[in-house]
Amino acid sequence: MSPSPSAPLKRAALRKSASIFAALGDETRLRLVAVLCAGGTLSIAQLTAGTDITRQAVTKHLQVLADAGLVRDVKIGRERLWEFDPAKLEEGRRSLEAIAQQWDHALMKLKLAVEG
Repeated sequence: MSPSPSAPLKRAALRKSASIFAALGDETRLRLVAVLCAGGTLSIAQLTAGTDITRQAVTKHLQVLADAGLVRDVKIGRERLWEFDPAKLEEGRRSLEAIAQQWDHALMKLKLAVEG
C-alpha cells in the first residue's frame, strides 16, 4: 500500500534507501548493475571483458553493491559468479515514489494557495 501524500517518509526507510542510491551513484557500479540485469549471472572476467577496469576494481565495486543488497555472489566450484538482486532496487523505487507523491501533494497545496 502506498503512503498517503501527506505522510512523511520514515527516517529509517530513507536511511535504508540511502545506501542503495549511494551505491548506484557511481557510474561504474551503475554500469555493473545494468550489465548484470541484462546478462544474468556473470564472473569477474566476464564483467571486465572489453573494459579498461581492473578485476580488483570491479571486485571492490561489486562489494559495495553487495553491501547495499543490490547484487550477490554465488560460488560454483572455485569460481564466484555475480547476479543482480532486484528486491533492493524495488525498495529504492518505492522510496522515490513516496517522495514524488509528497512533492505532488506540496505542489497541489501551493497551486490552491496561489489560485485561492
